[in-house]
Amino acid sequence: MVTALLCLVCGMSASQTLTTLKHQPPDGAILTLQLTDGTVMAQGNEESDWWKLTPDDTGSYVNGTWTKLASLPSGYVPDAFASAVLADGRLIIEGGEYNSGNFALTNQGAIYDPSSNTWTSVKPPAGWDYIGDSPALVLPSGQFLIGDKLTTEMAALDPNTLTWHAVSSTGKSDFNAEEGWTLLPNGTVLTADVLDAPNSEIYTPSAGAWATAGSTIVDLRSPSPFGCIHYGPDGSLCYYPPGEIGPAILRPDGTVFATGSYTDTGDGPGNTAIYSPTTGWSAGPVFPNGDNAGDSFAVLLTNGDVLVEGDTGTSYVFNGTTFTPGPAVPGSLMVLPTGQILVGGTEVYESTGTYLPAWAPAIRSVPATVVRGSTYKISGTQFNGLSQANAFGDEFQTATNYPLVRITNNSTGHVFYARTHGHSTMGVATGKKLVSTNFDVPASMETGASSLVVVANGIPSQAVSITVN
Repeated sequence: MVTALLCLVCGMSASQTLTTLKHQPPDGAILTLQLTDGTVMAQGNEESDWWKLTPDDTGSYVNGTWTKLASLPSGYVPDAFASAVLADGRLIIEGGEYNSGNFALTNQGAIYDPSSNTWTSVKPPAGWDYIGDSPALVLPSGQFLIGDKLTTEMAALDPNTLTWHAVSSTGKSDFNAEEGWTLLPNGTVLTADVLDAPNSEIYTPSAGAWATAGSTIVDLRSPSPFGCIHYGPDGSLCYYPPGEIGPAILRPDGTVFATGSYTDTGDGPGNTAIYSPTTGWSAGPVFPNGDNAGDSFAVLLTNGDVLVEGDTGTSYVFNGTTFTPGPAVPGSLMVLPTGQILVGGTEVYESTGTYLPAWAPAIRSVPATVVRGSTYKISGTQFNGLSQANAFGDEFQTATNYPLVRITNNSTGHVFYARTHGHSTMGVATGKKLVSTNFDVPASMETGASSLVVVANGIPSQAVSITVN
């Protein structure tokens, strides 16, 4: 195995390392998303091309290989879009701030089926001429919720029928532009406003209404350096950006760590704030070295800390109280099933520390014997993890709050991922609630005594013994 440890920046803990992937993505990687069969899907730098990273037979992504996937439908070449992996295992992307390199706020969309390696165009919600880089997430019900960037309107997609329906957004204090959404354990959605900063809001799907969650105390929004940005027919329409904000991550203790872009006092530093469902907002640490996280990535590490990519490219680990600077992590961040962080599709980040046993999924029921090529139900608790675990300032949603099933042959040690689908919930931190999913035993996997785990956000359950026939 050929790997390279990168030099550590000053002040970085020696426990944090970056290892270069043996095989680099053929066209780079703008964004990576975790599919439910254990592979990683990446958008190439040409924007219309997509690639798949498959781990090797030991489960290593560092030694994994890339294969090319189907291209998007003709005319849809988006950058900065809304996205999500659905409960049935398909991937949806909607809109795009840019299309074919042009500022367009396109309302095009497409859904990818990994079983057939095909994209299918998705019509926009009725009356939505523009979508662009809109906030979005998958609700616990499995519906894909998206906010109209230019208004306060919202719509939800039924993945079964691929039909949209309007969703009430009563009480929203400002339009959805540049905001990020964080799914909370009770199924509500938290956002820190950008136009109406420092206000924050919580959306309750059952009520179809937003309500204030109070002031974030510190300013998380950068001012916009732009005036009118032209779009629409012959550039006849104007979009006035409200500024930028950083990613927000739900932590295992139930708090949300929200990061900011640079403030109006200059080019930095960025503030942070911590939301508690019981006590509200409090100020967090200021980014070191004048840095900030406007329109950047953050992920939840398996030990409960948050890894944030600063706009300088430097990484920072938030341990619940303070920041520790780390190595440069240029590019997207995404939690892998191994607990490592995939950086820009080219490296993996590792840190010390581990999860508490109470955070792990727990298997309650699974067949003792399975047959290759067949589908089975597995049930237990906390299959979706404690958080969406991945965030960006607004677009580029790469949440991984869904169960993966990993099977290891006891004799050879070879690792196989069984594609999961039909998750009973897409909620987070579901606690003692019994949840389930279906998994397809790979037709090519080895037979015999094996061990099986459910993985959520890089944290595995305790293994159970099965026999593969």
